[in-house]
Amino acid sequence: MTDDSGELGLEYEIDDRPPLLESVLLGIQHVSVMIVPATAVAFIVAGAVGLGVADTAYVVQMVLLFSGLATVVQAYAVGPVGSRLPIVMGTSFTFVGAATTIGVDYGLSAVFGAILVTGFVVEGLIGWQFDRIKPFFPPLVTGLVVVIIGLYLVPVGMDYAAGGVGAADYGAAYNIGLAALVLCVAVALNLFTDGITRLLSTLVGIAVGYVVAWVLGVVDFTPVAEAAWFAIPRPGAFGVTFEPVPIVTFAFLFLVSAMETVGDMSGITAAEGRNPTDEEFRGGLFTDGFMSSIASVFGAFPVTSFSQNVGIVNFTGVMSRYVVGIAGVVLAVLGLSPKVGAAVATIPSAVFGGAVLLMAGMVAASGVRLVFLHTNLDRRNMVVVAASLGLGLGVATRPDALSGLPQAAATFFGQPVIVTALTALVLNTLAPGDQSPLFDAADESVAADGRASTDD
Repeated sequence: MTDDSGELGLEYEIDDRPPLLESVLLGIQHVSVMIVPATAVAFIVAGAVGLGVADTAYVVQMVLLFSGLATVVQAYAVGPVGSRLPIVMGTSFTFVGAATTIGVDYGLSAVFGAILVTGFVVEGLIGWQFDRIKPFFPPLVTGLVVVIIGLYLVPVGMDYAAGGVGAADYGAAYNIGLAALVLCVAVALNLFTDGITRLLSTLVGIAVGYVVAWVLGVVDFTPVAEAAWFAIPRPGAFGVTFEPVPIVTFAFLFLVSAMETVGDMSGITAAEGRNPTDEEFRGGLFTDGFMSSIASVFGAFPVTSFSQNVGIVNFTGVMSRYVVGIAGVVLAVLGLSPKVGAAVATIPSAVFGGAVLLMAGMVAASGVRLVFLHTNLDRRNMVVVAASLGLGLGVATRPDALSGLPQAAATFFGQPVIVTALTALVLNTLAPGDQSPLFDAADESVAADGRASTDD
């Protein structure tokens, strides 16, 4: 439900502090929907480059630790770094392909060297100058970025719901059943209950699915027994080297990450019926870049805003950054204790998939809402929407269509977020309209002077 300004009926606003126990449970709910995909990136890359069990566990540990630290910085800020918005940070699948390929061809030291350089330079520069480029990112553009982030997460959620890509039991009836159970419980509690059960609907859904999965015997506790209780971060664990091709590749990917973060911040503030401020945009982008560079020194992959958790905020109506700060602390603790992290990671993919499907849909819906609230969908804007989503979903669903391009171009234009964002950015900028940075000011001055009518 919304008020006249388009704001959702928030249970807790950005500076509210729910009771401690409720805040902890809400924070754990945030952790529960992002911990599997965040750590999956580490598992995938580690497996591809041939890391042993101990090194793989260490990379997972660092991903959790720096996801937590970045989340706290994002929510509360350290100087200019941090948006002061309830944004949960984690390692994005955007970087999996490049990290795997470069890790095999050049070694992990080249991966971490490229992250160290490009995190600071690319996202730092974008954040520093964002007030100058902000007119190029009106609600029409940022809303479309939020929509495509949600839509391309849907196949990921379906893969998890089926048991995980490559799983021997992919598509098994019990996997689909577990995912459906989680989704149904979360939706039912959110729509038909009030109070704490509605706020924790996603966490309760995951908990019910987890218990049923344990009864069915599909929960494996072996990694918990093998994990250590405590481990200390080691700077330079995998070395740092600088190679031109990895640096250029990660520069493109950090551009994608910046666009995702702009979209996620817009999705968060859409709950208040507004776009982020210049300061929020700048601080959020600084967090992406600076924390990713610092994390690379310790052997973690880039940290960026997590779209699933934008869906949590919109789904529950809990926008408190205090809650998200607690989620960051929980993540950091998990990162310091591999045994605890291993216990959380025993959540079956199908259980997690039910939650991701719901969150992906909510992210896309929040993007649609952002466009509708601030954009007149006339012919010009409908063309921008159609072209942007058509191309973005096209490369997302049929990436092989770009196989004839040079590898660098195929990698760059194979990213649905960047294709959607660039298409919307170019068309919105060049086509005359009230959201174009090249034409809107001129149109307004002409109308004010009475030399033209705004009726079109």
